[in-house]
Amino acid sequence: MRRSFLALALAGLLAAPAAAQAPYPERPITMIIAYAAGGGTDAAARTLARFMEKDLGQPIVVVNRPGAGGEIGWSELARARPDGYTIGFTNTPGLLTVPIERQARFRLEDFAPIANIVDDPGGIWVLADSPYRSLADLLAAARKAPGTIGYGTTGIGSDDHLAMLALERQAGVQFLHIPFAGSSQVRTALLSKTLAVAVVNMAEGITDWRQGLVRPLAQLGPQRWEVTPEVPTAKELGFEVVEGSMRGVAAPAGVPRPVLDRLAQAVRRAVEEPEFQKAAVQQNLPLRFLGPDEYRAELLALRAQYEKLWAAHPWRE
Repeated sequence: MRRSFLALALAGLLAAPAAAQAPYPERPITMIIAYAAGGGTDAAARTLARFMEKDLGQPIVVVNRPGAGGEIGWSELARARPDGYTIGFTNTPGLLTVPIERQARFRLEDFAPIANIVDDPGGIWVLADSPYRSLADLLAAARKAPGTIGYGTTGIGSDDHLAMLALERQAGVQFLHIPFAGSSQVRTALLSKTLAVAVVNMAEGITDWRQGLVRPLAQLGPQRWEVTPEVPTAKELGFEVVEGSMRGVAAPAGVPRPVLDRLAQAVRRAVEEPEFQKAAVQQNLPLRFLGPDEYRAELLALRAQYEKLWAAHPWRE
């Protein structure tokens, strides 16, 4: 009896490491998107998820949790079990600015960055038949009627919002800010003529532009995006306004490093896939891959910049 008990105990001890080292992932993964369906973030996330599934061998279930400038979705991600089975799409600057501007239910330290995939410059858009033929036209109209020209963004503290606040300060004008839950709603409001101006990233407006529905007045990258070389930057037009949105993937803080590295590997392999590259071109995604450590370093540096900006120019409504 005693020998049998010892043999069973020894077998259990030998089996424990094997069970603990079961290959990841063993079941479906959930990906949270903190913005509404139909926007540029949603399209990029769903495309990435499709390619990651092939590498990981498990389905990735995409769920949208829009609202409060991303806080609802990112709070849910921060509270999730750090086992690698819940990941989320992350967007700057909202991921960084929401905790700066208010008592948010998350902070950067609540996440383990996996990888960045997109760095999309901002853009200022109007309808194709808008009387504002240039940024100068728009600013002149704003000077004549302060606070009456509405512009839509993806929320308070978004890259779109911060860009327009900077433009207001530098040009000495005042617009009317109208926040939405996602870029698809901003575009819909512009196309329905509810808005005079939409401030969304270049990749999110370029399809409507190519269809002759809208026009960009300026792009907000540090230099002209090679896909839209005919569109001047705000800097070229005399304004130091540089804003955009990095989009990547993160897990809740505390996820084991081997799991984090496996997820990062799946993202990298997805981005390197020729079919993903083709899809990125179709979606006009400005790709910029960063691994976990590089992505974290970039986020920390960006947060320091936004903290400095908040101290000088709080962006509360």
